[in-house]
Amino acid sequence: MTARRVALVAAVVLGIALAVVIAVRTPWVPLPEPAGGHTAVDPTAGLSADRVARAEAFAAALRPASLVSLLLGLAVSALLGLTRAGARIVRAAAAPLGGGWVWQVLLGVVALAVLGRLVTLPLSAYGEVVRHRYGLSTRSWGLWLRDVWVSVAIDAALTALSLLVLVWLARRAPRTWWAWAGAGAAALVVAGSFLWPVLVEPAFNRFEPLAAGQLRADLLQLAEENGTPVQDVLVSDASRRTTALNAYVSGFGSTRRVVLYDTVLDRLPDDQIESIVAHELGHVATDDVLTGTLMGALGAGAGVAALGWLLSSPRLLRRAGADSAGDPRVIPLLLFLMTVGTLVSTPVQNAVSRHVEARADVHALDLTRDPDAFAAMQQDLAGSNLSDPDPPAAWQWFFGSHPTAAQRLAMAADWARLDRP
Repeated sequence: MTARRVALVAAVVLGIALAVVIAVRTPWVPLPEPAGGHTAVDPTAGLSADRVARAEAFAAALRPASLVSLLLGLAVSALLGLTRAGARIVRAAAAPLGGGWVWQVLLGVVALAVLGRLVTLPLSAYGEVVRHRYGLSTRSWGLWLRDVWVSVAIDAALTALSLLVLVWLARRAPRTWWAWAGAGAAALVVAGSFLWPVLVEPAFNRFEPLAAGQLRADLLQLAEENGTPVQDVLVSDASRRTTALNAYVSGFGSTRRVVLYDTVLDRLPDDQIESIVAHELGHVATDDVLTGTLMGALGAGAGVAALGWLLSSPRLLRRAGADSAGDPRVIPLLLFLMTVGTLVSTPVQNAVSRHVEARADVHALDLTRDPDAFAAMQQDLAGSNLSDPDPPAAWQWFFGSHPTAAQRLAMAADWARLDRP
C-alpha cells in the first residue's frame, strides 16, 4: 500500500471514530416528550414586539456583512493557496532574513495572516459600527483595534509554530510526516483545553474575585451540590467591550472557576445568575469539555491525515507552486485546506453543540428547580444580547451553536410539565 493510500485510510478510520464518538456522546434527546406532546414554540420567545423588531433589525444589519466576510476570506485564501501568488508572498516575507525555510514558514504565516485580516477588516469595522449603533458594544476604537491585532498575533503565532513543526516533520520524514503531525495536533487540542483559561483569557479581560456575600456563597454551594466544586468565582470586566450578558465555567481541577460578566451582576437578579451558572455547571457535570476535547483531537488527527493524502498530489502541489509538503511554499495551500475543513465541519459542530447546550439547560432546571427564573433569564439574555428569537432555519442550521431563545423557553415549559426527580 502506498504512503498516500495509508494516509487516506487513516483519515477515514479516524473520521469513523469521530462519528462514533459524536453518535454516542451527543444527547440527541435531552428531555423526554411530556404527555400531550411538546410545548409549541413561540417565535417571539415572549418578548415585546419592540424588542423582537430591534433584535431582527440588528440581525438584518449584521448577517450580510458576516456572510460576505466569510466568503471574502475564503476567496482570498483560495487565491493564495491555489495559485503561485501565496508562494511568492512566503518567499518575499523571508527574503530580508536570508530566505531560509524556517523564516519562510514563520514570516510567511504572519504575512498571510495579516493580509487576510486586512482584507476583511472593513467588514469587521462595519460590524463594530452596527454593535455601537445598537448599544451592544462599549469598546473605544482604540480598544477594538487592540483586540483585533492581539487576536491576529495569537492566532498567527500559534499557527506559525504549528506549521513550522509540520514542515520540519515533512522534511525529515517525507512518507510518514502526517502521522507524527496528526498525533501532535491531537496533543495540542488537549493541551489547549487546559491552557486556554490560564494563558489566553487574561489577554483580553481582567478578572477579580467576586466579593464575599450571599451570591458568592450560593454559587459555591451550587457547585458543591452539582458535585463539581470550583476554586473561585471571578468577575470579568466585560463591560469595557460590551453590554452583553454571559457567564461560564472554565478550567479543570485546580484551575476550575466560575466567571461572571460584570454586566450580569449589574443587571440580573441573583436567582437568574444562579440559573446561568447552573447551566454552565451542567457542562462540567457531563464532561462536555472533555468530550469536546476528544472530538477535537480525533478531528485534528483525521484532518492532518487528510492533508497527508491531499499533499501527496503532484498536481495540487504544482498549482500552489510547491514541490512537496516539506517545501515552505506549501503554507498558503495548507492554510486554504484548513479553512475549507473548518468551514465544512462548522454545521456538524454546531448541531452537536445545540444538543449539548439543551442538555445543560435541562441540568440547570434539575439543579435549581426554578423554571420561572430560567425563563426570565433566557428572555433577559435574548433582549440584552439582541439575539433573534427565531432566526432563519438555514442560518440557525449552519451558524447556531445554541438553541434559539424560543426553543429554550418551550423546553423549559416541557420540563415543568414533567415529573422530574
